[in-house]
Amino acid sequence: MTLPHLDGSGRPTLRTVAALAGVHVSTASRALTQTPPAGARAASKDTIARIQRVATEIGFERNPHGAGLRTSRSHLVGVLVPRLTDVVLSTIYEGIDERARELGYQAFVVNGRDVADQRWAALEMLLARRVDGLIIGDARLADDDLVDSLVARHVPFVLTNRHAGDHPAVTCDDYAGGVLAAEHLLELGHTDVAVLAGQPYASTGHERSAGFAATYAAAGHPVPGHRILHSAFDVAGGRVATTALLAQHGPPPSAVFVVNDFAAIGAIGAAAAHGLRVGDNIAIVGYNDIPIAAELPVPLTSVASPMHDMGARSIELLLQVLAGETVAPERLAPTLSARESTTASSVTAHRAPQIQPRPAN
Repeated sequence: MTLPHLDGSGRPTLRTVAALAGVHVSTASRALTQTPPAGARAASKDTIARIQRVATEIGFERNPHGAGLRTSRSHLVGVLVPRLTDVVLSTIYEGIDERARELGYQAFVVNGRDVADQRWAALEMLLARRVDGLIIGDARLADDDLVDSLVARHVPFVLTNRHAGDHPAVTCDDYAGGVLAAEHLLELGHTDVAVLAGQPYASTGHERSAGFAATYAAAGHPVPGHRILHSAFDVAGGRVATTALLAQHGPPPSAVFVVNDFAAIGAIGAAAAHGLRVGDNIAIVGYNDIPIAAELPVPLTSVASPMHDMGARSIELLLQVLAGETVAPERLAPTLSARESTTASSVTAHRAPQIQPRPAN
């Protein structure tokens, strides 16, 4: 029999047990935990017996750390990100790594690539290293079994880059960033606009798009549904989505808000391929303000997220969690750098927000 969801060493994981027993991973975790967490729903005796039988048959060995039975500190912190080749995520990790060393910890990072099986394999590898806690940079807005399993297994963690639910998290106030982008384009007179909203499972794209759309609606210019397109967070994704946008019936929008700088670079290429001059007859705003944004042939207007600070603050919050403190989500304020992709004379640079960041819920 070929077992599903093995770890990097070919060993069965908790997810393997859950799949073979036909239950949710959190149910499998509770069935194999001597002392289930308070408030956890009890599984039936038959279900527990089936789960335990499967675990025995495939040779599953519970990770003592993952089960919340850690007896000593390793001073290691594991970091899970979608891909470290992304400038945003590598900058966040630099903040984590530098601050961890100052605090007497060592951080190491693995890539989950936003793919379920790879995320699970990466998680099990991190836990096998007996880390004291985790920083998760690829959380999903809804139905994230991986994050749910960390709660069920009593593994200390903090989310960064993306948030989910009311779990401890350090992110940019992405809703406020979307508002900043909308205010900037409204001030320039753009009323016919479009949004490249990123992937629907990520809080980053969801909130940036929501803040932008809400601001335009409040100004009396709601963004039509067909003008909001999802795209991958990379150059190819931005190019494909913009090509589809410009193929729509009627005149093109006068401005496009793209929730990621790499996707915005793809949008610039697609616009040029359609004979549009960026900064002249179409404006484009990106997000994150990566270093290359200011060095493009047409410098890109972009909303800056405090990436390094997010990383540093994430490790600080994780140590609070490890100390048993109650930790609330934190959202750091964005800024906007206006450049030639929205205006030929970029007279406003590093503009501070004109709104109060929303409290994290």
